[in-house]
Amino acid sequence: MIDFLTLDSKKIELQWHQKEQKDHPTLIFMHEGLGCTRMWKDFPEKVSRNTGCPALIFSRFGYGNSDPCPLPWKINFMHREALRILSEIIKKAQIKEYILVGHSDGFSIGIIFAGSQYARELKGLKGLITQAAHVFCEQITVDCIQQAKINYEHHGLRQGLEQYHGSNTDNAFWGWNDVWLNPKFMNWNIEKYLSRIQVPMLAIQGKDDQYGTQKQIESIKNRVKHVETCLLDDCRHSPHTDQPEKVLKLMTQFIQPSKK
Repeated sequence: MIDFLTLDSKKIELQWHQKEQKDHPTLIFMHEGLGCTRMWKDFPEKVSRNTGCPALIFSRFGYGNSDPCPLPWKINFMHREALRILSEIIKKAQIKEYILVGHSDGFSIGIIFAGSQYARELKGLKGLITQAAHVFCEQITVDCIQQAKINYEHHGLRQGLEQYHGSNTDNAFWGWNDVWLNPKFMNWNIEKYLSRIQVPMLAIQGKDDQYGTQKQIESIKNRVKHVETCLLDDCRHSPHTDQPEKVLKLMTQFIQPSKK
């Protein structure tokens, strides 16, 4: 069921599963650079059902049915999402304990938040699950995003995204695309936040990830104190789509101890 939360007089689209379950941490799902609440499809519901945990899925400003985010986006847009907006969502939704579950840009935002003072001050963070997170910018990522621009302008990507983002389609695409293709973004790096993470983490990446090399997950493994990593065969940038049963099992096994 679609719901909305208001932050600074602007609406953020939400979806809840098992909201009434108060005894377990809430799973907060954070979407990829071109994603939104609906693009997770039924995967969050399955994780919620398997674990008994409530799940909150939201569309960031400029995505899905949330209010737009004015263009152009600043290079530090992920820091703003992590250090201001995510904190406010957790407070306004009255979430006491939670596990962040993110994909790509969504979990780059999660890493910034988890390694910041905001997570320590807010309290309640029990664990982190990342799929294909970026912790620094690579040429392979920029090349794929350049190709996405061509696909958006000439090969039907815009029409495919429009069914999920509606009037936000251009806002979502150009906000994301222009930042990643900004030459200054090649220096973007959030590795310093990894060593500050104090909670258990599960990091998943596909061996065939077209948006990032295995250096991404290796950096996470080398810097996070309590981390389990998994590289999946026959898997590209979206593990929960390419290998849904494996990812569902991995997440369920990770979440169960965190409920205690």
